[in-house]
Amino acid sequence: MNYELNGARWFKSSRSGGSKECVEAAFLAGGQVGVRDSKNPAGPAHVFTAGQWDAFVGAVMAGKFDPSRV
Repeated sequence: MNYELNGARWFKSSRSGGSKECVEAAFLAGGQVGVRDSKNPAGPAHVFTAGQWDAFVGAVMAGKFDPSRV
């Protein structure tokens, strides 16, 4: 699928510390969420459904990607 990303309002986490090595996200039409590499804003972006994004954020908050817990 193709998504219109030209008008997207990209943002970084408030915890990014202003570094350029960040992931940016944008809330898109239809409840979709776009994710891209802040070092390459003209590059590809991944687009997720609201449910996929909620599941990912929930897993992050639960520490499922914490390397100290592996």
